Amino acid sequence: MNDAAPLRRIWLCADDYGLSPGVNRAIRDLIERGRLNATSVMVVGPAIGRDEVSALQTAAAGSPRCSIGLHITLTAPFRPLTMHFQPLNGGMFLPFPKVLRAGLLRRLDPEIIHAELMVQLAAFNELFGRAPDFVDGHQHAQLFPQVRDAFLTAVKAAAPSAWVRQGGRNQPLAKRLGTPKALFLDILSAQFRRRASRANIAFNPGFAGAYDFSQQPDFSALMPQFLDGLPEGGLIMCHPGFVDETLASLDPLTVQREREHAFLGGEHFPHLLAANKVTLG
Repeated sequence: MNDAAPLRRIWLCADDYGLSPGVNRAIRDLIERGRLNATSVMVVGPAIGRDEVSALQTAAAGSPRCSIGLHITLTAPFRPLTMHFQPLNGGMFLPFPKVLRAGLLRRLDPEIIHAELMVQLAAFNELFGRAPDFVDGHQHAQLFPQVRDAFLTAVKAAAPSAWVRQGGRNQPLAKRLGTPKALFLDILSAQFRRRASRANIAFNPGFAGAYDFSQQPDFSALMPQFLDGLPEGGLIMCHPGFVDETLASLDPLTVQREREHAFLGGEHFPHLLAANKVTLG
């Protein structure tokens, strides 16, 4: 009799496709090698032309299971696609802390946000010829108060078959208290899940991958923690990339992206998945 536990199928999703050519190249490399099975696309990014879309579609076509989603973006240094979006800072979205603060203080306009999200969803459809498989948010903006209702309404209207990303962990409270960033996502995600359930929109049952990028920790040491307790269908967020001038000009997360790529593309990662009875297939 075979007592072996069944493999858990999870999503390993690389954020920020479209942010820079180096990020795109790293993500495609890992997809082609079966080391990722999802990526989310920034349609407001500077590296999301037809060639980059075609290259991603080709990479995903050779993968046994690879989903392509939309990475909705509402924070600086990116610019909205709609003409009358407010509030802005020098033509750009507000920085992440100000967007979050405005949402918490109920100072955002959900109708304006909804209009921007509908245009970003339409831009994805135009580029890929279909709706996204899933929808998430840059800097977790989809979880913010006032944003989340506009987000779920837009997804329901424009991508009714898509699932959405929530950022709550499936772990005991004692384990969750040690990481403030992830704990904050847990709190925001509780309301998000309730609203998604009421709207009959599917979401990932577990989440991992949040850490303090500024500390540049050993990513190989973090991945076993991310896998621990992640349920079937759970999602790990990652940010692999190769540093180039575009990335350096837009995002503080640079060298750590190369470290993530090196680990995910290295020889130890498949053994780690196997030891934890996890598959991306």
